[in-house]
Amino acid sequence: MIGGWGNMMGGWGYGPSVGNGGFWWMGLMGMAFQLIFWVAIIALGIYLFKRIGLSRMTVGSSGRPDAFDILKERYARGEIDADEYQRRKQDLQK
Repeated sequence: MIGGWGNMMGGWGYGPSVGNGGFWWMGLMGMAFQLIFWVAIIALGIYLFKRIGLSRMTVGSSGRPDAFDILKERYARGEIDADEYQRRKQDLQK
């Protein structure tokens, strides 16, 4: 021992609180904040993905197809001819 200090650095260097784990909770806090950060990023990504996916799937403002969309589908499937399509379209626009 040098001068009775009790360590190799002559009393300087790492103190008892750091060397003995006095700040171990700071490591846990860092890991906790990092975990919270990544969970928040993933949750935000899932929320945005669902929000964008739902907006593309909905047709009308209520989420159901309106009368014009149904008329277009019936015409596209061949259930009605062009004259019937035009007549019903005019009726819906009134």
